[in-house]
Amino acid sequence: MQIIHADRITKVFEGKRKTAVTALADFSLDVHAGEIFGLLGPNGAGKTTFIKVLLEIVFPTSGTASLLGRPIGDAAAKSGVGYLPENHRYPDFLTGEQVLRYFGKLSGVDSAQLERRIDEVLDLVDMVKWRKTKIRKYSKGMLQRIGLAQALINNPRLVMLDEPTDGVDPIGRKQIRDLLVRLRDEGRTVFLNSHLLSEVELICDRVAILNKGKLVRLGSVDELTTQQHVYSIGIAAPVPEALRMQWDATRLRVEFADGMLQLYIDDVAALNGVIDQLRAQAVPITSIQQKRQSLEDMFIEVISGEEKA
Repeated sequence: MQIIHADRITKVFEGKRKTAVTALADFSLDVHAGEIFGLLGPNGAGKTTFIKVLLEIVFPTSGTASLLGRPIGDAAAKSGVGYLPENHRYPDFLTGEQVLRYFGKLSGVDSAQLERRIDEVLDLVDMVKWRKTKIRKYSKGMLQRIGLAQALINNPRLVMLDEPTDGVDPIGRKQIRDLLVRLRDEGRTVFLNSHLLSEVELICDRVAILNKGKLVRLGSVDELTTQQHVYSIGIAAPVPEALRMQWDATRLRVEFADGMLQLYIDDVAALNGVIDQLRAQAVPITSIQQKRQSLEDMFIEVISGEEKA
């Protein structure tokens, strides 16, 4: 099932001096049930605008979208969504418990169930002992945790999080990652924006890269970070000079470093040919691995390429 469906969404903001800014341009995307999906992009790419369009905080200039199988704006769809905005603020004279009670009532949580649900989400985000502490005394990490609890108070099918680990220490980030994986395992869908690409790489099933309002990459982390034509081959003996010269003569691109060959090839047949040559020369092969980039390196490469285009 498509939990989020966006079809050719465009959003243009009119400037004060009639200068139009296009935040989203013909943007289409599907997010499936039970996945953790990451929307990535540089500042100003349109990530937050997209979330606001889905929640009808802003309205699209053109295009259509749906949440949980219903048109955006549908009350039943909204009741199944939890949202943590970036840079959220709560009245600092309230306690964490009071914030959750307020948002629970605002979300229509049944009064008979609300107190139990408050206990559950405080426990989920490890904030039980600070439930009666006023917001003004919370650290940035504690504010993120209570914000995440607020996003879960209505027991949503879809959780939308804008920079959920911003300001959270490494232990807290690990706890939030574990919680998001738990939500997915329960069948919920998690949609997040984040600048912490190392975090996204650890938990997201699929990611999309948005740049200047346009979708430029979409796929699983493995699909996007695997370098299809680069292999690392571990060897336990030097490559004979005659074989090196043969590779040079055929313009085979090979790099040598610390018992490893980095091989750049066009197809698997070429890889098999190199393996056969090494074996014929009695060079022991200890490992063969397809090269992967980090998600951050891939992201920088894609965005840099877009800027040059």
